[in-house]
Amino acid sequence: MNASEIAGTKRTSLWRNLRLATFREDLGPLGVVEDGAVAVREGRIVFAGAEGELPSDFSKADDVVDCDRRWMTPALIDCHTHIVHGGNRAREFQLRLEGATYEEIAKAGGGIASTVLATNALSVDELVDLALPRLDALLCEGVSTLEVKSGYGLNIDAELKMLRAARQLEKRRPVRIVTSYLAAHAAPLEYKGRNGAYIDEVVLPGLDRAHSEGLVDAVDGFCEGIAFTPAEIARVFSRATALGLPVKLHAEQLSNLGGAKLAASYGALSADHLEYLDAEGAAAMAEAGTVAVLLPGAFYTLRERQLPPIDALRAAGARIAVGTDCNPGTSPLTSLLLTMNMSATLFQLTVEECLAGTTREAARALGILDETGTIEAGKSADLAIWNIDEPAELIYRIGFNPLHERIFKGERTLR
Repeated sequence: MNASEIAGTKRTSLWRNLRLATFREDLGPLGVVEDGAVAVREGRIVFAGAEGELPSDFSKADDVVDCDRRWMTPALIDCHTHIVHGGNRAREFQLRLEGATYEEIAKAGGGIASTVLATNALSVDELVDLALPRLDALLCEGVSTLEVKSGYGLNIDAELKMLRAARQLEKRRPVRIVTSYLAAHAAPLEYKGRNGAYIDEVVLPGLDRAHSEGLVDAVDGFCEGIAFTPAEIARVFSRATALGLPVKLHAEQLSNLGGAKLAASYGALSADHLEYLDAEGAAAMAEAGTVAVLLPGAFYTLRERQLPPIDALRAAGARIAVGTDCNPGTSPLTSLLLTMNMSATLFQLTVEECLAGTTREAARALGILDETGTIEAGKSADLAIWNIDEPAELIYRIGFNPLHERIFKGERTLR
């Protein structure tokens, strides 16, 4: 079909008089198009470019929106969250401020164990109801897509319950949810010192069930001294690969166990955190196309000192994304705009890295770049329009939301 035929067969919406940051790499930094226009049909972009190049039939669209020279970007993507969980750990936060150590809190029944207990006590509907305010906070900042992990169940039924709740979010809000199975997050108390048995009896059979029920899009794990060894994670990844599922990994957050190299060896979508990543690991990730997902919220909350090796990642040519890591213990963060500011201020990412890291590279980290993450013909019309003078304002401002309109699959959902 040519443009005229497309425009004439289905209802078309047109946003014009725009400044576009398309994030198409062939158009240079940010993929800027001045005096731009975007045409949408049946939820998909059918034209994105200079308004002067707009086919004449598109100018007669059913709905035409004059955007008054506002900036349009792809809708934002949060590629690492744990928003489905029970309870909160505000009291533990207070105890840490008063001098208690993480170990002391854990011995008193706090830490991840408290979140597991709270999560396991709730139904799917209750977990959804608790997650919705967190989700809404992200949507109000122009987010259209987010990843949601399990990992606070630590038994088969509870892990599946979390994934079911994540799937339900798509039915309650106009949003795209990508799920990650994270039973290899921590071994519960009843398996203390028996990681192998936990993997055999919970992680692997739970993964088989999650896959058979269509609940899982990717498989995650936590490779760290307080969690699982590379050899243990490899067992989980081997099963995921056999099932045809992509993998990702929490790696090198607290020490360097070679988790990033392991993830790269499996062609992982991403390796996340990475404060203790070395140049060899960065090179392995770049070669494998594994995205480095940086999580400044956890770095900030834990008052860490070891910065991710940004220069090594750049030198290797690794792709960089950023996410909120929204979770009750180490990153109770539900603002992707603030996350970008933290990424620039704490990690010294550039404006382009921050914005690409929450659009194009975040989509790449979720394996959905063919569907969303840039503004170009053929992709889902997931878009955000902003009341800003230049894109850097999205990162520069703190505690300010300049969203003018959020568009999801061509529908104007927030304005």
